[in-house]
Amino acid sequence: MSRSDDVEKPEGLRLRARIRALYHGSSGTAVRFRLAVLVIDVLIVGFFVAAPLLKSDAMIFYVIDYVIAAVLALDLAARAWAYSDVRSWLKKPIVWVDLFILATLLFPAWLFNLGFLRVLRLWTLINSDFFWRTVGRRYDDTRVEDTTKAVVALVTFVFVATGFVYTSFMGRYEGITGYIDALYFTVTSLTTTGYGDILLPGNWGRLVSIVIMLVGVTLFVRLGQTLLMPHKVVYPCPTCGLQRHDPDAVHCKACGETLCIPDPGR
Repeated sequence: MSRSDDVEKPEGLRLRARIRALYHGSSGTAVRFRLAVLVIDVLIVGFFVAAPLLKSDAMIFYVIDYVIAAVLALDLAARAWAYSDVRSWLKKPIVWVDLFILATLLFPAWLFNLGFLRVLRLWTLINSDFFWRTVGRRYDDTRVEDTTKAVVALVTFVFVATGFVYTSFMGRYEGITGYIDALYFTVTSLTTTGYGDILLPGNWGRLVSIVIMLVGVTLFVRLGQTLLMPHKVVYPCPTCGLQRHDPDAVHCKACGETLCIPDPGR
């Protein structure tokens, strides 16, 4: 092995250690770095949501797409490098969703009709450990986390369904003349209000309406359960591994093991 190899290897290890500290550390610098990344992510999601409403030259959108693709690719590469086991990282479903979103940005001409799925970036962001280690770390409360995830799942579905309706029926049916019409139809179907002034034609349109209704009701029920269900805290049982218990639980409901759950109020 040459002397230059001996120098490059420690430098590479030090750089990886710095990146890992930024993505997983608890120092002030690491938290500020992750907050900056989250702000960029929120701006990107905002662009994904607002893009169908923006009227501009197609070339500008291509440029923005590739800029966002470069930022997202750099972020994913850094997260993969900072992760201790890349294979385990690749097994996470949210990683593959992010990779698919990256593909729609890199190949917009071929994956144009699937561009509405970019809004899933909001779901992957809120369901990532990266988010809860940064912003959510001050909310050590399962109710806050569960409620946030339920709300985001509902909002994400609304915009994904709206994008699908807009992409599939815009210009093919006089009832859908713009993105607002698609959003209006999605919300009225999801809430089962069904005013009837906008209907999707044919069997395919009826199937889409049924899916929106069923998934929408399911997400609403889940949100209601999250808001109304008894509060739980995350405290793994040392015997059976049950994760959630009542805040004042003395024994595990699954195996009866004695618990000693810390009281944050003391």
